Amino acid sequence: MTDKFTTYSAFWPYYLREHGRPATRALHFAGTACGLGLLIAAGVTGQAWLVLPAVVSGYAFAWLAHLLIEKNRPATFTYPLWSLISDFRMFFLWLAGRLGPELRKAGVEG
Repeated sequence: MTDKFTTYSAFWPYYLREHGRPATRALHFAGTACGLGLLIAAGVTGQAWLVLPAVVSGYAFAWLAHLLIEKNRPATFTYPLWSLISDFRMFFLWLAGRLGPELRKAGVEG
């Protein structure tokens, strides 16, 4: 990755382009859903040990998607906070049915 971002608004379209393939986004969504489910379970049951698998599942699904599908380096390594924010943003936009317009604005088809 050669781009250097100084604002989140410039980073967001890049993030979406790095997740251009539907299968990549599907794995990200699965990992985020598993991670959130485990965090909720940890909160409800008081089982703090569930936090570790929550974090691992979120990142494992995403990193596998980048390795096997996109064949690119996850932005997490360079922009960890913005990537985390963007993952949740992408997830909740998808849940709300509003991800498509954001993808099109970023130049992502499909």
